[in-house]
Amino acid sequence: MKLAIITGASKGLGASIAKRMITEGTGIISVSRTENPELAKLAAENQVFFAQYFCNLSSPDELESAFSELTALLKEKQPETLYVFNNAGIIDPIGTAGNLDHAALIQNAHVNLIAPIMISNILLREVSSEMTIVNITSGAAERPIQGWSAYCSTKAGINMFTETAALELRTAGSSHKVIAFSPGVMDTAMQGTIRSSAKEAFHDLEKFQAYKEKGMLRDTETVANALIDLLLQKEIESGKVYYVNDLI
Repeated sequence: MKLAIITGASKGLGASIAKRMITEGTGIISVSRTENPELAKLAAENQVFFAQYFCNLSSPDELESAFSELTALLKEKQPETLYVFNNAGIIDPIGTAGNLDHAALIQNAHVNLIAPIMISNILLREVSSEMTIVNITSGAAERPIQGWSAYCSTKAGINMFTETAALELRTAGSSHKVIAFSPGVMDTAMQGTIRSSAKEAFHDLEKFQAYKEKGMLRDTETVANALIDLLLQKEIESGKVYYVNDLI
């Protein structure tokens, strides 16, 4: 049995990854705040395993509780291959340093950076299945964007965690792999949040509005297919950041 754990699987890129993996015969463990009944239905039609864990990833206690149950399930199922997609992410707070809401800042750090590290830590400690961890990153990890200091910083952090964890796994002689994947600009709810920002908080507002108006946003299915093709058809390099533009 092959299984995939996907955070934020109920919508956007996470849902598209789940749908493609289901068609590949891979069971899905969804970790999200909301339900997507379509995924369970598709899994049933394709006769693959599906489980749903509801979890607010900004809460370390909720994460610990959900993954305690989840790892017990994995020990029962004993998949020969496990894919882990740390996909959930948030853009808020959008604003300049000196004007950031602290509650939103803490939530951003928990969802974008701390949760993927905690999830990886738990699974690497508790699960014996051969594992590939995919951390969804962003081009914002590699260049400063006015108004996105929280998002840029947490995504830069996830890139460094990916590289460091890969180094540690190689040093230990482990067969597990961890990569980061930068999906580019997609037509998602996050883009809607970006376009509704105040101009004084985000100077690139008009550029991102133009992406939508000019049809420049990729659909999540195209991006998900590029990622899954990479994982299933090519030999991946642990620790590497892969970019969707290099795969399409």
